[in-house]
Amino acid sequence: LGDIVMPGHVIGMLLDDISAECELGKVPVVAVAGHDTASAVAAVTALNENFAYLSSGTWSLMGIEVRDAIINQESFRLNFTNEGGVEGTTRFLKNITGMWLLEQCLKEWKKEGVYYAYEELVQLAESVPAFQSMIDPDHPSFANPASMVQSIVNYCLSTNQYTPSSHAEIVRCIFESLALKYNYVLGLLKTFAPFPIEKLHVIGGGSKIFLLNQFTANAVGLPLVAGPSEATAIGNIMMQAKAAGVVDSLQEIRNLIFNSVSVKVFLPQNTRNWIDAYQHFLQITKL
Repeated sequence: LGDIVMPGHVIGMLLDDISAECELGKVPVVAVAGHDTASAVAAVTALNENFAYLSSGTWSLMGIEVRDAIINQESFRLNFTNEGGVEGTTRFLKNITGMWLLEQCLKEWKKEGVYYAYEELVQLAESVPAFQSMIDPDHPSFANPASMVQSIVNYCLSTNQYTPSSHAEIVRCIFESLALKYNYVLGLLKTFAPFPIEKLHVIGGGSKIFLLNQFTANAVGLPLVAGPSEATAIGNIMMQAKAAGVVDSLQEIRNLIFNSVSVKVFLPQNTRNWIDAYQHFLQITKL
């Protein structure tokens, strides 16, 4: 194994045989953030430290950026982890099932000859009443079921809820349940954070789903900043830029990204309804 180095360190030059194979020439090799989520968090367009992030894709990772690792019995009990970030920071985070739920349903519907674009999924979800059915996205029954649709139906049956029957009801159930679970985890993060959490930054592919972003803003009761969707690639590039001396600090990286990419801000709406729904969600999921 090579020496342990910090992100932004120039390790050396590309080996001759790899240079020839890739036709890149002799270019420097830079240690970037070391993990796709670490690179994505480096690309968060935050202007100060008072934020939480949600890396939203097939799996979701929600956390805060801190200077010192948070290691105690409570963080252990709640299954939080500490991962190395940029400039000596630590990403204190928790894994949450994300768009996996919807992706598996889409696979089933595709086998039935039904195809949906994400714009159509939003229209479907908006066409049915709110808060009819709720699930805990992290329940073991959703890990890798033979049928995700049937697993959602079974969960609702076992918790004495309205049973979703249409595609629209399934999609709405998934979106609302994810938003409510994000609120639950954010509430836990607030108990650990050494600073007030004032915004939620959503990065990754899930940041492009307008309705899920609005539901999440409603649920958490905070402004939500969506984007960039390609945060991992941008964060990777910007750490290489730091190694090249183009930028000097993580905050300068974030300022540059903020001024270079388009992000969308979602403000909480109908918060009273979402507060009531969250209490119902806690009762159903027994979190």
